[in-house]
Amino acid sequence: MENDDSPVGQILSRRDALKLLGLTGAALLAACTPGQLTSTPGATSVPTTSATGVGGLPACVVRPEETEGPYYVDEDLDRSDIRSDPSTGEVKEGVPLVLTFNVSQVSNGGCTPLEGAEVEIWHCDAAGVYSDVSDPGFNTQGQKFLRGSQVTDANGQATFTTIYPGWYSGRTVHIHFKVHPSANKVFTSQLFFDDALSDQVFANEPYASKGQRDMLNSSDRIFSDQLLLNVTQANEGYAAIFDIGVDAS
Repeated sequence: MENDDSPVGQILSRRDALKLLGLTGAALLAACTPGQLTSTPGATSVPTTSATGVGGLPACVVRPEETEGPYYVDEDLDRSDIRSDPSTGEVKEGVPLVLTFNVSQVSNGGCTPLEGAEVEIWHCDAAGVYSDVSDPGFNTQGQKFLRGSQVTDANGQATFTTIYPGWYSGRTVHIHFKVHPSANKVFTSQLFFDDALSDQVFANEPYASKGQRDMLNSSDRIFSDQLLLNVTQANEGYAAIFDIGVDAS
């Protein structure tokens, strides 16, 4: 299986982030908690009107943008439950995961819910296989499992029902996502999982038959702890909420 490409986002030091305050630039994605800043490729700024948080940094800080990877397909699949292949109805086996994005507009020093933003996600199945691609290890062209998009509601929320992703050689466990705050802007990145939780999940079928994974978060060149999901138990599976804001001005 092909590996994803090198990281796209650039993590800035606290000093560099403060130097960039007050400049204007491209669309930026942010979390509504203090932390390190990163810039979209080619961007040279953080929001000019953000209120300051810990250490003089903006209260809404930028999430790292990461590579799209080799398995993105523009499917235009408007659906919340992405577990099945639409053509056959076959549902992918795996531990249930409900993933909710809280998308906000960053402006006037704060974050407000952003309605109408499209959120796309895609990831591999329990065996490490992606749908609708041709790879040296598999050919799933025409299948569309574990892919889908949702438009945020009035609360800025987009929710997906999926499964805990599996793994493949050379990468840690992850989910790809894109946020389209407007027709001509897009932010691409990846979400990650705690290694101990992944080990717990992978000890059971259908994951266990794949064997021991060869990459942890600490060894993955794309991993960022700013993109680590806070996963909680829910019903017979897990749930996670990811807060992210965008300055689309």
